[in-house]
Amino acid sequence: MARLFGTDGVRGLANDELTPELALAVAASAARVLSAHDRSHRPVAVVGRDPRASGEMLEAAVVAGLASAGADVLRLGVLPTPAVAHLVTELSADLGVMISASHNPMPDNGIKLFGDGGHKLPDGIEDEIQHGLNAPGPRPTGAQIGRVTDVTDAVDRYVAHLLETTSTSLAGLRIVVDCANGAASVAAPEAYRKAGAEVIALHAEPDGVNINDRCGSTHPDVLAAAVVEHGADLGIAHDGDADRCLAVDADGQLVDGDQIMAVLAVAMAEAGELADDTLVATVMSNLGLHLAMKDHGIAVRTTAVGDRYVLEELRAGGFSLGGEQSGHVVLPGHATTGDGLLTALQVMNRVAATGTSLRELAAVMRRLPQVLVNVPVTDKTAVADAAEVKDAVAAVTGELGDEGRVLLRPSGTEQLVRVMVEAPNADTAQAAADRLAGVVASVG
Repeated sequence: MARLFGTDGVRGLANDELTPELALAVAASAARVLSAHDRSHRPVAVVGRDPRASGEMLEAAVVAGLASAGADVLRLGVLPTPAVAHLVTELSADLGVMISASHNPMPDNGIKLFGDGGHKLPDGIEDEIQHGLNAPGPRPTGAQIGRVTDVTDAVDRYVAHLLETTSTSLAGLRIVVDCANGAASVAAPEAYRKAGAEVIALHAEPDGVNINDRCGSTHPDVLAAAVVEHGADLGIAHDGDADRCLAVDADGQLVDGDQIMAVLAVAMAEAGELADDTLVATVMSNLGLHLAMKDHGIAVRTTAVGDRYVLEELRAGGFSLGGEQSGHVVLPGHATTGDGLLTALQVMNRVAATGTSLRELAAVMRRLPQVLVNVPVTDKTAVADAAEVKDAVAAVTGELGDEGRVLLRPSGTEQLVRVMVEAPNADTAQAAADRLAGVVASVG
């Protein structure tokens, strides 16, 4: 059987690939599996969702599945993914369920699961849950059926947690936040205002169908224009479930996840809060991040692409900062998963505390031109391992030296080989990428 869980839970076209029947079965199996691991008490699950229309249907199915397996359910309503992870701990729950497809278009949806402590479930537990879909256990009856309660102050609890992580008032800062008509449409403007900032909120009126629609972190140009128009100090862009954050400086220039990590790493190192003076990033992070960290005496640990691999490395090494170029940033001292609102507050806190503009702070890192070419092939693994391809990669890598980088990897989901090249200028990067892509195409 194909694995149901991807790197970020179960995801697909709602009511087609991701049906209410599947959602019910996954939730019931998750409750049974976690009960089997700890029979000392009746399990408790928290359930949240983003505002896309299909979330109402899937929430009902998930809640029914959990209760049918004997779990009590605390229904949180619409709020960000990291809020669900946080509330697993605050509300002493055993399981967290977030119904969201993050930055995907509205017709998609997904189910993310968090275990004890608000951590993503390990692969082994996910495999047990999948196995349980075909081997349902006994159903409780009578008083053993789970009960369902609405938590009316879930957003307030989450915002209070966020504010506890800040040490400097944001008074005097004018910011624009693009909420992507998503899960942070209430929480983000409220948190930033309570932290002291003057807030102009964009795309904070979700109607069930407008989530991620030409807005949010996948369309930062909209935010950039608004920042300039309003004369704001900076802008913040979230995605549909607000587990990521991108920024824009006062001139409307994008500050991506790599630059955000650079700003935070330097700040944390100065404060003695960067464990082992180490940052965790994926192989897709820009070479400019590595060079900037080297200049500041900060080591960079690299992982495979995907925030779950960043999380694994952070936990294994006891590190305090990691993330991805896409804006997933994890601060384990405050959160167990990527939290876009937490990240934004830390960036704004740095701006306010230093009296330095975001543009100046982000200049700690020079982003090298990066070119990515996707090459269709018949056998992505065989092509990537071909001697001719490896020789070409070695040759280009030698030519670029310390001023550039080559990354060639098979796609995780398609018959593609991804060729990425970074170089001191765009023309060099494009020429090298095209050259390697030609070799890959000839072999594939």
